Amino acid sequence: MKTGIIGLPKVGKTSLFRMLTKAPLDERRHANPREAHLGVAKVPDERLDRLADLYNPRKLTHTSVEYVDVAAVGQEALKETAYLGTLRTVDALAHVIRAFEDPAMPHMDGIDPLRDVRNVEFDLMLSDLGQIEKRLERLEKDLKRMHAPELEKEHELLQQCRVQLETEHPLRALELTPADEKRLRSFMFLSQKPVLYVLNIGEGADLGRDIAQAPETYKLTEVASRPNAGAAVVCAKVEAELAEMSDEEATDFLTSYNIQESGLVRLIRKSYELLGLISFFTLGDDECRAWTIPRGSRAVEAAGAIHTDLEKHFIRAEVIRWDALLEAGSEAKARAKGTLRLEGKDYLVQDGDVVHIRHSG
Repeated sequence: MKTGIIGLPKVGKTSLFRMLTKAPLDERRHANPREAHLGVAKVPDERLDRLADLYNPRKLTHTSVEYVDVAAVGQEALKETAYLGTLRTVDALAHVIRAFEDPAMPHMDGIDPLRDVRNVEFDLMLSDLGQIEKRLERLEKDLKRMHAPELEKEHELLQQCRVQLETEHPLRALELTPADEKRLRSFMFLSQKPVLYVLNIGEGADLGRDIAQAPETYKLTEVASRPNAGAAVVCAKVEAELAEMSDEEATDFLTSYNIQESGLVRLIRKSYELLGLISFFTLGDDECRAWTIPRGSRAVEAAGAIHTDLEKHFIRAEVIRWDALLEAGSEAKARAKGTLRLEGKDYLVQDGDVVHIRHSG
């Protein structure tokens, strides 16, 4: 899963990217500001950590999110082939929005997160509209030469998309059939991608309250509640301080602000959830590991996420909820209590399931 980090200048997105991924500053970025910066962030999961305490494995593996930090978004940037190509290949967008005051870094036209959301969204929609108009022009020429039902369906769908954009509504809010989603997939439209609005707020005396109220304070509640959208709140200044602390110091520091977990943890988790992904676990003395699958995946598909041979030779899946296993204390005790059960290939794997695949391979 790859998430593109976008935003206007001086919003703190590159600083957040480095804190998320622990990636060193790439000196090449100074030479070429448009060059994308890549990094990977571990998806924190306390459930896996607690399960690993039962096994004391030689290896502990969390799932991960890949982040791509690009230069400031804008109409000129979106005309550049490399820049546009990078954004088209991501699965979701994290739009970092400035909601902090800093006299040393004045923000163009003052602090107004909702305005910034609308401006960036407009640029994305304008880019998509240009792509649609070019394709429609080509389709209309082709349809004059021949009758092609599939091309007619594509033409009708793109006209619908054009109307959506011309009324300044992003494509992610458009209701599509599975067939239409497949028709649009190759276009990789920017305004169709799920978006997480990341409010970067300033440090205050009651930061816990400020974080909880930020979407409402900055009038983002409505846009964040739209289809395929969400919101997360961070304070980059505080996150930078946390990055220099031990785990114990960080816990005490967060408690002093009445915060249970860091903003980066919330951001990573939200990025993961935005695409409708869940985690299931495989446990053993060699390795305890989290695996990523789309919500609604069957047991046989979960087996394929581990290895294609397991999907091919799937027989049954032994399944137990992560908390039920912790309560039992071991798989043997869970089996004796009847909480470890056998499921067939069509079982829908749930977030937090512990799964052991029985196979004939």
